[in-house]
Amino acid sequence: KGLGEAMALGFSEAGAKVVITSRHADECEETAQRVIDATGGEVLALEGDVTDKAQVHANVAEAVAAYGGVDILVNNAGTNVRVGTVDLALEDWQRIVDVNLTGPFLCGQAVLPIMIEKGYGRIINLSSIFGAVGFPERTPYTATKGGLLNMTRAWALEFAKDGITVNALCPGPFDTPMNRPLRDDPEVYQKFVAKIPMGRWGDLEELASTAVFLASDASSYVTGSALFVDGGWTAQ
Repeated sequence: KGLGEAMALGFSEAGAKVVITSRHADECEETAQRVIDATGGEVLALEGDVTDKAQVHANVAEAVAAYGGVDILVNNAGTNVRVGTVDLALEDWQRIVDVNLTGPFLCGQAVLPIMIEKGYGRIINLSSIFGAVGFPERTPYTATKGGLLNMTRAWALEFAKDGITVNALCPGPFDTPMNRPLRDDPEVYQKFVAKIPMGRWGDLEELASTAVFLASDASSYVTGSALFVDGGWTAQ
């Protein structure tokens, strides 16, 4: 959905063979078909939950069987809840930690041996502007996205010798299903726009092109970086 579909389109347009995953097989197949129709590329849709280690490894094995390896990993799965810290249920905290932080760890752990053996790899972790700055009533989201930034740096150092680059993309507000409640509330929308020096939300294509850059040879000397695609939000 949202950013993930936009990046799948961007990678397919750039000539990559794309594998997308979702907990919902029907939605995943529909997205894959839209990408195929738009680009004529090869897209494999797999059902899976990034918090389930066995499913993650099974999906990676299927990707390897289909395409012979894994060169690029985009850790895009994420979730959020908008509630104050005092009222936050422990199960909501744990679910967000599992999806936003443990999920990328499991996906990285599954593909890194493949990349190490090849001596090449690109890992892109989707953090957020809220990985770098705080925001009220977003405690688990900001905590996990901040943790993802430091996991990115740790992996960049650990695997630089193996020809693997690891970077984070930090989007600002984009019109995605997760952000739709904010987008559809005129007062809330204007509050967000007021914090963006460029005066608008981002277009999905603007994030997709940045992801392609981080996966390409154009960024071969970039690792351990956090690239903010936020219209200037975090520059303030």
